[in-house]
Amino acid sequence: MARGNGGIGKSIFLLILIIIISLGGLLWFDYLGVIHAKKVFAPVYKLFGLAPQTSVTATSSKPLTADLDEDRLAKRIEALDIRTQELDKREGDIKKVEEQNEAIAKELEDRKNSQDEREKTFNNQVKKYDDRTKNIETIVSYLNNMPPQSAVEQLLSHDDQDVIDILRKADEVAEANKTVSMSSTWLMYMGKVGQSERASTIERKMANKPESLD
Repeated sequence: MARGNGGIGKSIFLLILIIIISLGGLLWFDYLGVIHAKKVFAPVYKLFGLAPQTSVTATSSKPLTADLDEDRLAKRIEALDIRTQELDKREGDIKKVEEQNEAIAKELEDRKNSQDEREKTFNNQVKKYDDRTKNIETIVSYLNNMPPQSAVEQLLSHDDQDVIDILRKADEVAEANKTVSMSSTWLMYMGKVGQSERASTIERKMANKPESLD
């Protein structure tokens, strides 16, 4: 019977000890702010002159999910900044390439215009030469059909280079037609009409084969 009473006493003691430990643990967690039981333990705090933890824990003020969301947002913003920098650099590179292409296109256009201008000048010179050649051929044809004295009168109205070109063309036509050229006859008649000095000058220029004076 005594042993029974002793077992009951131990159980009661252990139960009281568990209650005390539980209350102590709750009191400590409440003091730390882990749990909220301030109203229940307020008298106890006053009894021991303690102030309960009133600051909000980092977990309650910024929950873990909020931290994760902020981290994701920060990473996205950083990725966007990097992407923006890459796009800006790419845009700058493209702009440089476009400027280089524009410079090359302008240079090519200038070269084309210069080439066109040279071709135009050359064609004008060719046309001018062709027109002059046709005129010389026409004049030779007329002079060959005139009496020598009349032909010389016509020749004297031209400058020396024109006379030289006419005489040379007369030689070419005569050679092509296998006839005698009138050029020497015309030069002889120049002397007869008082133009011996000019005839000599023309003969000397023809012998030296001068370039056209035009």
